[in-house]
Formats: sequence, C-alpha cells, structure tokens
Amino acid sequence: MTKRQKIVRVTLIAGVFILVMLLVLASCGGSKKDDAKPRKPAVGTGPDTRLNVPDGYDTRRGWEIEDVSPQYAVASATGLVAYLARIDESRYQLRTQNAETGKSGWWGEAWRPLAPVDRYPRLLSVTKGDKQYFVTWSYGRLGEYALASADSLVSLDIYDAATGEQRRVEVPWTDAPTVTGAGPGILISDGKTVSAVVDPMTGDVSRTAPGSLGYPKGCPNCKKLTEVRGVTANGLLVSGAKEFWVRGGWFSRKVAPKGTEPTSGVPASMSAGHVLAKWQKKKGAKDAATHDLWVVHSLETGKAVAQVRCRKPDINPGAEPQLVSSPDGRYLIAGRLAFDLDEKTAFCFEETDGTKPLTLTSVSDTGVAYGATSARNVTDALAGGGSPVQVDLTTGEPDPLPLNVRLPSGDTNGMGLFRWTDGKDRQHLIAYLLREED
Repeated sequence: MTKRQKIVRVTLIAGVFILVMLLVLASCGGSKKDDAKPRKPAVGTGPDTRLNVPDGYDTRRGWEIEDVSPQYAVASATGLVAYLARIDESRYQLRTQNAETGKSGWWGEAWRPLAPVDRYPRLLSVTKGDKQYFVTWSYGRLGEYALASADSLVSLDIYDAATGEQRRVEVPWTDAPTVTGAGPGILISDGKTVSAVVDPMTGDVSRTAPGSLGYPKGCPNCKKLTEVRGVTANGLLVSGAKEFWVRGGWFSRKVAPKGTEPTSGVPASMSAGHVLAKWQKKKGAKDAATHDLWVVHSLETGKAVAQVRCRKPDINPGAEPQLVSSPDGRYLIAGRLAFDLDEKTAFCFEETDGTKPLTLTSVSDTGVAYGATSARNVTDALAGGGSPVQVDLTTGEPDPLPLNVRLPSGDTNGMGLFRWTDGKDRQHLIAYLLREED
C-alpha cells in the first residue's frame, strides 16, 4: 500500500468515526434536559396531587413538579416560573415551567454553587426596565485552604427570563451577605453600610463607600444605625435610626404624610417601584400613643400613594412585613396590611385591640387575598398555622375558610402556586388554575 493510499484510508476511517459519533449524539438528544425526569402532564390533564385549596382554584387543571427547591421565582411578562433542581450530590440546575400550559421552558447549565451541598442555592427575580431576570446565588470560599477575605465571594448566575441566556458574576465579599432583587439592580449588603449593586443587564458591579451615602443635612438620626436598604432607578435607598432617603434624590422628612412626625419614618420593605414605611402620629394626636401610620411611597418621588393606621408595637419593620405584589402590580400585601394602588385604599386586618392579626400570603389580579388569622408569620400560615381566610380587597371583609385548606404562596398568569412536601420529604410545586369570576 502506497503512502498516499494509507493517508486516504486513515481519512476515510476518521470520517466514518465522526459520522457515527454524530449519529449517537443525535439519538441521545444532546440537550440540557438529558438528566431530567419525565415531565408531569400539562394543564389539560391536571396535576396528580389534589390538595384542599380555596374554591377560587380548580384542582383539575394545572401542573405539578417534584424534587424542587423550596424557593421559586416568577417572571409574569414571560409567563415562566423558575425553580432549582438537584442534578447530583453537588450540582444544581435552574429550570423553568410555563405557568399557563405546564410545559417545560428553557433550562440553564448545571453548576456547583459555593454554598454547602446540603441546601439549595438562593433564587430571586429582578426587573430592570422591561427586562426580567432570574438570579441564583451562593456565598463561600474559593478553595478549601483559602485564608484571605478576598478568597470568599458571592457567586451569582443571572439568566435572561425570556431567553435563558446566562451570565456569571463573582463579587469578592468578606462576611455572610444579604442579597435582594426588589429594585432594578441586585443589591449585596452586609446589613449595614457596605454594599455592592450588580446590573443584571451588563453584569457591572458598582460599590458606594459608607462615607458617600449622601447623608441629608441636619439629620443626626441618619448617621445612626445606617443601613443600605435597596436599589432604586435614581440611587440607593438608605435608612438611619428614624429617617430614610434616596441617595441623590428625595428625603423622607420632605415627604412625610400629613398628621405624622416628619422625623419618624422607618422603611420596612420594597417592591417594584414602592417602599413601605412606618410613621409615628403627631404628638398630641388622639391615637398617637396606640397607633402608627403605614404608608406606601413611590420610590421615584417619595410621594405617599396609600396609607392605613395600625396598632403598635406589634409590627416590626425590617423583619416583617414584606411587600408582595399581585402579578399586575395593582395590589400590595404585607403581613396584616393590604393596599389597592389604583383606588388609593388600604386595610389593616386586626381586631380593634390589635389581637388576631391576619397574615396574608398572596394576592391575585382579581383583588382576592389569602391568609390566616393568628399565624406567627407567612411561613407559619403556609404551613397550616392559624385559621385560613380569604379577603376581597374591594370590601376588606375577611371570610373564613375550612381549617384544612392549604393557602397559595403566590399567583402568576392566572395560576395559583402551592408548595407541598410529601411523605418522603420531597418538595412539590403545584399550580392550579384560577377560576374565572361568574
């Protein structure tokens, strides 16, 4: 055999080998879904598990997935629900589900988080402009023998909610962080004055030195217990012992609601475009000793949008309550508080003496909210604590539900989302169709 014939033969063998490998890969699918379990049926056939839920949901229509993370995130504009699945002992994968059809959406690449493998990484959603993102994050050290503080970091994977495009951002960080996505950026903070903001669109990281937080003039309380609380389109939201401000923007003292002490504002929590704050009534007011005013402010201007009075000191701002929005943004709930931003109305659900408060867990675009009286917090209410109720926020009248009813943890795209743990300690996420009003 000539040298030229040998070369041709080797070339032919290599070509056949490549063709065979391509056929094998094609038969396997070559997809990110290779290590997935068979998918559950879509909305048409309904989920396998039929929980006892409020009559507003149809348990015959929906979907169900199991072995999922306790946390999930939604992007209503894309119609997707995101959750984390454990691939093996050390790897996780972000997956999405179409809320309306129950069909699987895009899946991210499997990865190993920095957090210990015995718990899921954290998951949140963030919106910037008209773009929505899912974010997974973990905190830890780069290696087993890392000694320097710079060797510990916050690792974030940012996914475009529409396409699944993935970007990894790593931010050096010394101590255990708090990571939130209520504004147009991802805020990493130490719970005090040290912070970093990650732009979900570009991955750029910006830091603001503790001495450059734009303390308002003539505000001694602003330099006590100072804390970076959130990200707004105009700058960081920062609070002091009693007052709060947007760096380079408005100052709470200048937007204090009528009938309150101007230097008494304390922010509790944020949602897209709004911040909830507690205010003391003016000294000498009839109910100043017994009640506070809870106000939803516009993050853009600081202007009060809706407000309600509640007894004190039962609500602790900063820990509770956390703002939750209906999918269309019209309604906000926070513990025993509920707000209709279109009608500028609000409710505080408690007895006149402050007892039997109602802890709300979710609210739909129809203005129906669900919760439980005498529950310790939202987690307790979702686990069956207290007595379940539903509330029509157009009237503000709570209606009791059967004691065995399971409450929804959220609503999106016409579906109610329910979390459930089976007898084998597996987490399920179940969606039931929201019934149309008669």
